Amino acid sequence: MAEYRSPGPLQPGDRAPNVVLDAITREGKIAIDDFRGRKALLVGLFRGLHCPFCRRHIAAMAQLKGALNEKGVESLTVVNTPIERARLYFRYHPLPNLLAAADPERISHRAFGLPNPEFTEDEDEWPHRLSMRTMMSMRVDLPGELPEPMNPIAASEYLDKTDGYEMTDDDSRMAATGMGQLVGQFLLDRDGVVRWCFTEATPDGSNMFRAPAPEEVMSAASQVTH
Repeated sequence: MAEYRSPGPLQPGDRAPNVVLDAITREGKIAIDDFRGRKALLVGLFRGLHCPFCRRHIAAMAQLKGALNEKGVESLTVVNTPIERARLYFRYHPLPNLLAAADPERISHRAFGLPNPEFTEDEDEWPHRLSMRTMMSMRVDLPGELPEPMNPIAASEYLDKTDGYEMTDDDSRMAATGMGQLVGQFLLDRDGVVRWCFTEATPDGSNMFRAPAPEEVMSAASQVTH
């Protein structure tokens, strides 16, 4: 079966493609089509677990699971991490009732149209190319977790140290080809059509390293199930 690639991030009204991935938190496979015709689905597509921002966004998404389920919305977390590494992480950092899948090849990210920017010395063509100068000029502000706004690399190192997260060979392999992978969340209705999304691939890049506010997610869920 040919891999589906969207030329840009899927938008409300687009039909989500079927993607089949290895389940992390249970045996077997998970597919987008498992939910089509049955339940609305919030799909979170993240960088690997090597990304401290994504680890926080995954935990935030998991915290909404109960409230989403009450509205008839299931949630699926997808990480760009090899299956055994992902299973080991969630064994020691369990999130109640988390439904998660491993996508080390980033098939789902391409299918949903999330770019994987190439890092360059001085060329910017957002969201496909990003110069190191531009990246180092960005500031990540996480009050309560970072002592001050920091560039993404310094912020990552600080959070990894805070978390006690030790990179493995699997993590390093994923970071080598997908460190810049953009992430997003897509809310699909029962027919598998996108009704709401939040991605890092905005024209101005203002969503970089951010997660949607819980109120925004729940408001969208209320709309999609009525």
